[in-house]
Amino acid sequence: MKILNPADDTVITELSDDTPEMVHNKYRAARAAQPDWAATALSTRLNAIRQFRELMVRDTEQLASVTTAETGKPIRMSRNEINGLLGRIDFFLEQTEKTLRPASVFDEGGMREEISLEPLGVIANISAWNYPYFVGANVFIPALLTGNTVLYKPSEFSTLTGVEIGKRLHEAGIPKDVFITVAGGGDTGAELLKQPIDGVFFTGSYATGRKIAEAVAGRMIKLQLELGGKDPTYVCDDVDPAAAAASLADGAMYNTGQSCCSVERIYVHEKVFAPFVEAFVNEVKGFVVGDPASEKTYIGPLTRGPQVEVLEAQVNDARTKGARILLGGKRIDKPGNWFEPTVLVDVNHTMAVMQEESFGPIIGIQKVSGDAEARKLMNDTEYGLTAGVYTKDATRARTILSGIRAGSVYWNCCDRVSPRLPWSGVGHSGVGLTLSTYGIETFTRTKGWHLRSA
Repeated sequence: MKILNPADDTVITELSDDTPEMVHNKYRAARAAQPDWAATALSTRLNAIRQFRELMVRDTEQLASVTTAETGKPIRMSRNEINGLLGRIDFFLEQTEKTLRPASVFDEGGMREEISLEPLGVIANISAWNYPYFVGANVFIPALLTGNTVLYKPSEFSTLTGVEIGKRLHEAGIPKDVFITVAGGGDTGAELLKQPIDGVFFTGSYATGRKIAEAVAGRMIKLQLELGGKDPTYVCDDVDPAAAAASLADGAMYNTGQSCCSVERIYVHEKVFAPFVEAFVNEVKGFVVGDPASEKTYIGPLTRGPQVEVLEAQVNDARTKGARILLGGKRIDKPGNWFEPTVLVDVNHTMAVMQEESFGPIIGIQKVSGDAEARKLMNDTEYGLTAGVYTKDATRARTILSGIRAGSVYWNCCDRVSPRLPWSGVGHSGVGLTLSTYGIETFTRTKGWHLRSA
């Protein structure tokens, strides 16, 4: 397996994929280690994760450089991700003990009823490359804290980051057979799914998520799929268009648009459409495209080469159907996976750019006559991850957002994730959830206790 730098296509290093026998042996080790890990005092598990947090702080610069090299994420964004991880770790450290506390629900006439939460067992965590620390830790931190062992397969596009995560967890005190990294591509992931695991937690595309669901169908195990989105935002006529444009340009282009909750389509009230578009284009023009290792860079290369072709196809489809390109619109002619920040107008829902996930620095902006049309278009999608509204009127925002099919909604903000709120999706955006106390409980199974005193 060659690890490539997407900024120039050079080979960083080569690693061996885990063979089917290796995957099976890793599963057996995780299965054997799980009972002892579950029996380990929660205080010990919490202390290990606290130490992991300290190691993240200690090694931030080194770890950020590794992620930037193999994914092309601008260095300051790699650093931001690691710094942002700390708050999520803090949330899990603060909430796990309270969440796992047994509940007494009845005590009368010598009969007591209780509910306890127990670990699922062995978890397969097939993670993503775009935010390897965020999306990985959303799973493996609460999974470990609740007494599960974890077979962690990082994306083949962020394998080095996954290896570094494993090293830090082991240094922090997590036993080597409790958190095991599985290295490889799609074939390795398929082999992992063949093992008699107790849960599969995947973050990635709808296409791969569907294959995973089909692979484990009928096995009665926990399945959680955090998939893509075609996240819409509506800009109402009562806002400052320049302020909304600045916020949404960042929401659309941050991490080179490679976020499942990136703003992927914008609907703007006709009364503010022209000034909004002008401000949006000017904002994007200010984003520096360049070497991801540079502190000045805002737009780096796409991590996956084939995605450049996806963006080219969306632009060509939109142009053929009448869209105008106000900015960008083509690949950048140099080694690596580069595409210009792109802004399209005169778009509509016959175009792929307004219907299919882009996952790159491209946005379609559509004029609408009012709230009803905007709401209808926002719901015209097979996805349902996030949606947002920009307006001064809180009641108006709640009215619009209450009618949108999405797992998370935003008022006057976008592209935001909080550890205190559940992260979930509707339709092709997935099943299950992470984060919040519900995202701790999801790694457990309930047990009902009927206790009669003698």
